[in-house]
Amino acid sequence: MIIDRLLGEHRNIDLLLVALQRELEIFEHGIRPDYEVIRAIISYFEVYPEVYHHPQEDLIFSKLKTRDPDATAMVGDLAHEHQDVIDRLHRIARAIDGVLADREVLRQDVGNIVRDFIVRERHHMMWEERDFFPAARKALSARDWTEVASSLTDHGDPLFSETAEAASEALRAHILQLEQEAEAERSSLAFSSAVAGNPRHGAETDGP
Repeated sequence: MIIDRLLGEHRNIDLLLVALQRELEIFEHGIRPDYEVIRAIISYFEVYPEVYHHPQEDLIFSKLKTRDPDATAMVGDLAHEHQDVIDRLHRIARAIDGVLADREVLRQDVGNIVRDFIVRERHHMMWEERDFFPAARKALSARDWTEVASSLTDHGDPLFSETAEAASEALRAHILQLEQEAEAERSSLAFSSAVAGNPRHGAETDGP
């Protein structure tokens, strides 16, 4: 199902936002972040979502508008949302380029631009998953989905596919590290919760 594929791409995008947020936290502590990773994330957004992901959604939206105009009116202006994503991406690219070129750029301004991109990108995906995708699932016919599928270009994700370019290795390694750290943190929290909720453990540690 095409919607399932788009949801999977949203999960991949969120992984990049997690990586970007980690670099932002480093930057805001006055430490030099990994600009190679940041530039790789920006490059990914400039290619895959803008060239492939959003056009798929736009095509689905046009089908939805034909099938259920009231639903599209309730969902909102998807084209405007996607243009906002592009504009925010360009702002973050200019901000990072300014830092790398040693131009006079306020650290707080750069941080605000990056944070705004992360927050609003997550809100955009949440809005699509909450309002747009369910409306499309409900209204589009099997023929509509076949036509959407037939119009899609056969392409490989430049980061998350098996044929991803070697230039993405540093970013993939960074994301893998973040995932491992998150899993370790989840395991630690789960263990702590289990210990706290186990009365026998407490009894055993209360010696005379």
